[in-house]
Amino acid sequence: GLNCALGATQMMPFVARLAKLAQCYVHAYPNAGLPNAMGGYDETPENFAANLKQFVTNGLVNMVGGCCGTTPDYIEALYDAVRGMQQRVNIPAPHHRTMLSGMQEFILADHIKFVNVGERCNIAGSLAFKKMIKADEYERAVAVAKSQVELGAQILDFNLDDGLIDGKQAMSRFIRLALADTDIASVPLMIDSSKFEVIEAGLQNCQGKAIVNSISLKEGEADFLAKARKILKYGASVVVMAFDETGQATELEHKVEICARAYALLTAIEFPPEDIIFDLNILTIATGL
Repeated sequence: GLNCALGATQMMPFVARLAKLAQCYVHAYPNAGLPNAMGGYDETPENFAANLKQFVTNGLVNMVGGCCGTTPDYIEALYDAVRGMQQRVNIPAPHHRTMLSGMQEFILADHIKFVNVGERCNIAGSLAFKKMIKADEYERAVAVAKSQVELGAQILDFNLDDGLIDGKQAMSRFIRLALADTDIASVPLMIDSSKFEVIEAGLQNCQGKAIVNSISLKEGEADFLAKARKILKYGASVVVMAFDETGQATELEHKVEICARAYALLTAIEFPPEDIIFDLNILTIATGL
């Protein structure tokens, strides 16, 4: 739900948008209008109640209340205005499509055949980026992320793994600086690291719905599920690598076996199927090894 902010009248379009998406109860606790020049509120209890009643009339909310500028008189007027009215009915679960987000949503609809992931902010893949981070040139590093969005990246991969860098600190700092730019913040992030503590630091510092890259069965089912439950708690999608306790899968049958097993384990803990992405190690065909 939403509270405080602009008052009921100006809050309504945002609550309406939320009500179309939420598969749970929705609440609204607006101010008694906008504050006046003296910091007080001019909306009367009757006006406040009438404005907020429209939320109920339009079927947008399950709970209503008051924030700044409201008193028991306002709440009493609101109670009288909405008493006995029908509350919002929860919407059914949507069809299962992968949805990610920065400040803007990105839905993997049927017409999208290819997703462009920008990987220049990856220490393992870009020597230039690695030098920027090690030299503490974070502003230049953020510019690399911005340029990828401008060139069409739909998702940005961030990887700051290096033996001489504090990964948690670097990931947190870089994401915070990067997301101060609205172009970068508009797209989903792929939090990429071989260290789960670094991945978690990334998830704690990014808004929207990210992708975790990656987890696998390499360390066994208990480790796999522990990480998956944390990722689920943060609301992220996950890349599952075709690795198990015996190593990296190179043959078709082994790849299918690992992915089927991982899928069964994840869905058993109610991980949404649309949030599972499989990496089948196609690069093993031609790595030069």
